[in-house]
Amino acid sequence: MSTVLEQIVLFSRERVKETRQTADVRLLERRAAEHTPRGFRHRLEEASKTSIAVIAELKKASPSRGVIRAEFDPEALARELEQAGATALSVLTDEKHFQGSLRNLELASRATALPCLRKDFIVDEFQLLEARANCADAVLLIVAALTSSELTALVRQAAATDLDVLCEVHDDEELKTALDAGCRLIGVNNRNLHSFAVDLNTSLRLAEKMPANVVCVAESGIHSREDVATLQSAGFHAFLIGEALMKAERPGEALKKLLAG
Repeated sequence: MSTVLEQIVLFSRERVKETRQTADVRLLERRAAEHTPRGFRHRLEEASKTSIAVIAELKKASPSRGVIRAEFDPEALARELEQAGATALSVLTDEKHFQGSLRNLELASRATALPCLRKDFIVDEFQLLEARANCADAVLLIVAALTSSELTALVRQAAATDLDVLCEVHDDEELKTALDAGCRLIGVNNRNLHSFAVDLNTSLRLAEKMPANVVCVAESGIHSREDVATLQSAGFHAFLIGEALMKAERPGEALKKLLAG
């Protein structure tokens, strides 16, 4: 029986095939040219030198939690989180499993000066064009969802598209694959994408194996200032936080509290 991750990746591959057949590529290319990427990796690296660099995630729902935030206004959330001190934003664009959209990405990105990550199951170069055309500054590439050759090709094409790559890993082997592909912005997801169990020790264990030239991002399961302090002490530069903010009545206030300690 296939896992949830395998099902989602299979669905993503089929969806991209269908979308490419009807897409107006020239229009996407014009829109992509109109957006100048804002340096996602650089912004995280610089912010981490003097403060806590948080990638605040705009996520309406997830396969494991269902609807997380019923009232979901990407523009208002982007502005609120920017004012509260977020360094960057992550916007879910997967429609079927996370109730996200490329439109949400575009709206959030245009509403803020913060660099924005397209968070989705990227499996095809066409999705990179989609990302920049909808005002993304970076894309997520998940090692567990790709072959090593696919990852390398996507990393190269992202660079050609002037998009940063946040490469997501879960274990030692995936970390090696990411480094071999040339990734220098690496996120450790504490959530097992097969069982959905969350364990911060995943980040703590892999932190010791990160090269000095890598900007490290801890993802998932971060709910308190204490969690951030523990991960920061282990060597992480930035922290992707979603559910803890989206479940709060006022996400901006929740972020301010987390940053203040």
